[in-house]
This record gives sequence, structure tokens and C-alpha cells, in this order.
Amino acid sequence: MKWLVDNFLSYLENDAIVYNNKQYTYQNLYDQVLDFSQGFLKDVERGEVVAIVGDYSFNSIALMLALYENNNIVVPIAATVELEINDRAREAYCDKSINVETLKIERIKNSLNKHNMIDILQKKSESGLILFSSGSTGKPKAMVHSLDNLINSYQDKRVKKVNMLIFLMFDHIGGLNTMFNALSMGNNLVLPKDKSAEGVCSLIEEYKIKVLPSSPTFLNLILISGSHKKYNLSSIRMITYGTETMPESLLKRIKSEFPRVKLLQTFGTSETGIARTSSQSSDSTFMKIDDPNLEYKIVDNELWLKSNTQVLGYLNASMESFTDDGWFRTGDLVERSDDGFIKIVGRSKEVINIGGEKVLPVEVESVILSIKEIDDCMVYGEKNAITGQMVVVDVTTSIDIKRKEIKKIIRMFCRDKLDNYKIPTKVNLVDKTNFGDRFKKIRQKNVKL
Repeated sequence: MKWLVDNFLSYLENDAIVYNNKQYTYQNLYDQVLDFSQGFLKDVERGEVVAIVGDYSFNSIALMLALYENNNIVVPIAATVELEINDRAREAYCDKSINVETLKIERIKNSLNKHNMIDILQKKSESGLILFSSGSTGKPKAMVHSLDNLINSYQDKRVKKVNMLIFLMFDHIGGLNTMFNALSMGNNLVLPKDKSAEGVCSLIEEYKIKVLPSSPTFLNLILISGSHKKYNLSSIRMITYGTETMPESLLKRIKSEFPRVKLLQTFGTSETGIARTSSQSSDSTFMKIDDPNLEYKIVDNELWLKSNTQVLGYLNASMESFTDDGWFRTGDLVERSDDGFIKIVGRSKEVINIGGEKVLPVEVESVILSIKEIDDCMVYGEKNAITGQMVVVDVTTSIDIKRKEIKKIIRMFCRDKLDNYKIPTKVNLVDKTNFGDRFKKIRQKNVKL
């Protein structure tokens, strides 16, 4: 038995997972992993590529651990559209798929010859993990990890009895990081089925959640909804945020509403794993990457990473994001302070070019979110015949106001805070900003994230 599941023997009585209002212990989880391994998974050969179709549940976690024990290559697929599920299973060279709800094994007829990276894992008798990128800038990339190597990075953690809510999805590196961290420390994972602001806040109150991993977009939704005032959230000791750039004004607003909570910025990529970070302070967007398993450097204001847990490669794309000596070009633009902290200021692919002048959307959003009439906003670029692009902002507000009035308020407010070319030329009054089911802003229209 591999170390992670074997570790459960040290804290079998600890609560492990809350799902569908039912509490499971580590004894329950350990028994379920064994039951799967000795039961219907006998039809799954060691080393086969197996898709787990569904989001987080008691069964999906137990299935992943049982397949990890069997040295399978696991492909978590949280999508719900059948075409997307089938495409991902095909591009990951899956031999079989298992639906989390029905626990039915389906054999997949795949005409593609196995990729050499899959052959390498199989010959080394290592478990693997295949994750897909969001596809926000093109076709989703299929990334191959050594699951053994990834899980080994969580070894020797100190056991703690902490209730954590898992927010990001089952096929997201950030969600898996929360899961592996929690399981390695004997924490209790609360799995929400309802990921609305009210649904999450009600779980925090009911299960006295101490750690809330989230995204800036979702944290703002909590503030907008007022759910943090409706429910007792005093159990929270830490909120971690990542997946997208945090506007400074939003962070200060969150800190004002949660003055006793530590706010920690997390950072990672699907290609390199999640880095160990520390924030300069709870209301600062500056952080340090302090991780013995990871190196970083800044090249032309872009963050480059190299880690012990980075991918073996892509199944369906070139390695152009990697240098010949193994550095991953993240596409994240950063500023560096004199005392060694760095701040993520945006994505290189999201920079708006106004006649040669560069605009970072998050800088503009941070200013606009300071306007009392604005609940949420999203800044992006649109084509312009004269300047190449222009700055556009979608805004939401809870007050009754016309678009012309809100545009005037925004332009007046920004006038002495932003260079003129950064001030939005076009203002759209919308019901909600464009974000996907992963609560991350989608700045490119009609792109699912």
C-alpha cells in the first residue's frame, strides 16, 4: 500500500469527508478504497488510463486513491457535457471510464496509439495524472503528471484536525492540492454541492470551517450577496485565494469584512503544481514564493518556474511554453519589490494595447471597484480601427441607474487615478460579469473556462 492511504491508519477515527450532509471518517475512506480495489476495480488492469467522470464526492476521492494504488493513470473529468467528456477521454488515450454516480466501468475503444509519455509511466509502474488546461486561449492542453511524484510532495505533514472546504473542481490542480494537503494531514474535507455564495456560507456556519480556499471572483460574490452577514462565519481562520489576479481594492474590502481572518495568496500552475507562498500581509497583493521544490525567476517581467512536480509534457500540444532547459514561461506578469516580494499584475495574453500603450485590466478594475456604486466589474479589450484596441468594462450595480450615468461616474472617478488611455471608452451595464463555473473571469467573450 502506498504511503498516503497507509497514513490513514494513523488517524482512522478522524473525520475525513462531508458529502451530501453525511460525515465519513478516515476509517470509512480507508475501507472504501480497499473495497474498490478488491471489488469492481479488479476489472481495471494496472497501468491503464482511466477517466473518473464527475466532481468531488466521497466515491470520486476513494476511486482516485484506489486507482493511484493500482498504478493507473487517472483522468479526472468534471465536465457535464457529453461531447466534452468524450473528447477529453479520447485525447487522454483512456482505456476505461468510471461514472462517479453509477460506479459503472465503461470500456473505451480508442484507435489512437498510446503516447510515449503514457508508455514511460506504465514501464516505470508509476501512477499518473492527466489534467486539461482551461482552453481559454485555444484548445485545452492535456498535461501528464507522475501522480506518485505529485503526491510524494505532500509527505511528512503534521496531523491536524481542521475542517476545510474544497472549492475548486476535481479536475483542477488547485482543488487537488487542497485535497492532497487535507488527506495527508488528517483534515476534514467539506464538499459543497451548492457553490452559490449562500450555499458555501451556510456550510461554513454548519461545519465551522476554518480554511476557505477560493477565488477573488467568488469572494466578491459573497460580499455582493451579503451572505457573510447572514451566516456566522466566525470559525474562519484563513482564506486562501488564487486562480486569477486579485484587485487591490477588492482585497482591502475583503479584509475590512473579515478583519480577524488571515488572507493568503496562493500561486501555481497546472504545469508545475502549487507553490508554497507567503503574503506580505493580509491586505497586500505582494507575496513570496518560498518552496524547496520550486525555483523561479523573472524574465522581461514574466514569471518563469521550474519545479520538482512539473508535468512530463503535453499529449496534444508542443512544449513551446517550456525552455530547452526546463523553465516554464507562465505568462504571468509581475512586479518585484525591493524586499524580495513579487506581485502578479496580470496575464500577458490579457494586456490591452492602445496605440502602443499597454493596459493591465486588473489595474483598471481595482480603481473601478473602489466606486461605491459598483458591485463588480470586468475590464477587457475590444478592437478599434484607430488605436488597435480600446478599453471596455462590464459593470454590475445594485442601484437603479442608467448606463450613461454610470459611465459618467466611472470616467470622472478614474480621471485623476489613471492615465487617460486606461480609462474605459465603453461601459456596459450587465446583470453579472462573465465568469465560468470555476469562478474565474473570462475576458475573452464566448470562451468557456
